[in-house]
Amino acid sequence: MRIKRKFLSVFIAASLLLFIKPALAEDWEKFSLDLGYFISNVNTDLRIGSGLGVSIDVEDLLGLDTTNSVFRVGALWRFTDNRRHRLDLQWFSFRRDGSKSILDDIKYKDKDGIEQIIQAGTQVESFFDLDIYQAAYSYSFFQDDRVDLAASIGLYVMPIHFGLKATGLVDVDETERFTAPLPTLGLRADFAITPEWYFRSGLQVFYLEIGEFTGSILETHVAVEYLPWKNLGFGLGFDGLIVRVDSDGEDYPGIDFKGEVNFDYRGLLLYTKIYF
Repeated sequence: MRIKRKFLSVFIAASLLLFIKPALAEDWEKFSLDLGYFISNVNTDLRIGSGLGVSIDVEDLLGLDTTNSVFRVGALWRFTDNRRHRLDLQWFSFRRDGSKSILDDIKYKDKDGIEQIIQAGTQVESFFDLDIYQAAYSYSFFQDDRVDLAASIGLYVMPIHFGLKATGLVDVDETERFTAPLPTLGLRADFAITPEWYFRSGLQVFYLEIGEFTGSILETHVAVEYLPWKNLGFGLGFDGLIVRVDSDGEDYPGIDFKGEVNFDYRGLLLYTKIYF
């Protein structure tokens, strides 16, 4: 009888342990640096009103790569003692070029406003370079040793450089360069599953119409991190970004071009995390 009671007590205690969540050994990181490799699928539609005046899918028509693998770096800093105030910084870039005999005519207006045609069969060389600089401030409105929920305000700065060159009945050698600074509002949710495993997620959005300018951003990310050592760990994440900019003037600060850019990517991020 005593053996049965003892066994029952052990069984109940073991069952209760399954429902007790382990506490974290330390607080949320004060500082971290993420060094990663981003493998993405990219899609770009571009229309430049001044100079080129073309509207094209640069991957399909001009042969630019649809898959890009790039180096990516990010950092965060919780700059108050309660660790609720946080600053995030991130940078990465896309560098793509292509050379293709186009299958369809490209119509455009030159800088004198005269319509020209790059005929099908012409060999066209092109490039599309894009840097993405991101800064965000967030405040954790709920935080304990397992959950960190925050609201954020941020800024994307995206210098874009595009060029097109062709030789044939019409010689073309045109480039366009502009910078798109777009603010964002967002939410962030981080969960400590165990002292070694973390789940990170976030969402940022922006939409604005001012005069002849329309801009929008939708950015999402999720990641799982494994932190087996005190100051070093690893992460695997999925990121997606959709950017739309349509401008026919200088109604928005920093946007000084006439045209439209539709750019989106989605991909996997593998990274090493250094944290304190």
